[in-house]
Amino acid sequence: MAIQTHLTLCAIAVALSGCGAIAVRSAPAKVASPTRSEQAVHADALFWETLHSGDYASIPQATQAMTAAYLQDPNDALTAAHVGWLHIWRLAESGRAPPLSPTITDEAVLARRYFQEAVALDPSDARFLGFLGSTQLTEGSIHHDEKLTRQGYYTLLDAIDAYPEFNLFTAGYMMSNQPADSKRFAQGVGWMWQNLDVCAGVTLDRHRPDFAPYMARATTQGAKRVCWNSWIAPHNFEGFFLNMGDMLVKSGDWQAARQVYANAKLSPTYGQWAYAPVLESHLEHAQANVTVFNGAASDRMASGEKMMFASAHACTACHQR
Repeated sequence: MAIQTHLTLCAIAVALSGCGAIAVRSAPAKVASPTRSEQAVHADALFWETLHSGDYASIPQATQAMTAAYLQDPNDALTAAHVGWLHIWRLAESGRAPPLSPTITDEAVLARRYFQEAVALDPSDARFLGFLGSTQLTEGSIHHDEKLTRQGYYTLLDAIDAYPEFNLFTAGYMMSNQPADSKRFAQGVGWMWQNLDVCAGVTLDRHRPDFAPYMARATTQGAKRVCWNSWIAPHNFEGFFLNMGDMLVKSGDWQAARQVYANAKLSPTYGQWAYAPVLESHLEHAQANVTVFNGAASDRMASGEKMMFASAHACTACHQR
């Protein structure tokens, strides 16, 4: 009798467990809002003003406004993405506000969660997918979570397939911090070259990558609009070549890097770019920076030369007016 009772209880437990799984799987998915709230529009204005002015110190106020708008309408994909962007910006340029608290790493967790929401609500926007992959990689690296790290890598591959003009840079940029002799870093450099090829419409010379012949292809329409400067990223073009030059220097190819850095000067707004002096310095010290970019953090501090990815302009090099 005791055995029968035990088996009955086990059967009930299994049934309840199965019911729980079914209940979770059958829960309705969130559906994106057809319109945006007035609060979200006002929060967006603060978001862009903060980002475009490079006002790192005002991230908390912008985050508070964007999060409030999200809580009012948690089905707004763009609001979710902007909350995620503020969290990742705070982490990416956290060197601006030393000393750092260990809790700064929580920004990666929050960013990943909000980009996950954005992708679920609007899977058609592959930019969100690229940012999700980036934050999965970041969070996985912080927590030594190999499963999440691999998930982030394959999310980035999916994002590249969906929108190569945008996500080849997103994915390549994320590999900037890998060791120069690693497979992932080499793949990141390859993605940057592919991004140039996709934007130019030709395969560029890997030794003399002069982008001048392709400047007439600048556009504000279609998929290739992200290859150039825009209202969203006023110095996207310059920032791209700063990062790519840094990656080539780290790889040891400082000669090609000098031409890549010089390509940034082709931008008609180069003279207004706040980080032109950084690029000029990297151009001048390209050969010496092979050692610096591959050395210890103390070496970079001593020289004053930092790769874009690990700098106080990791985001604002492209987005600050």
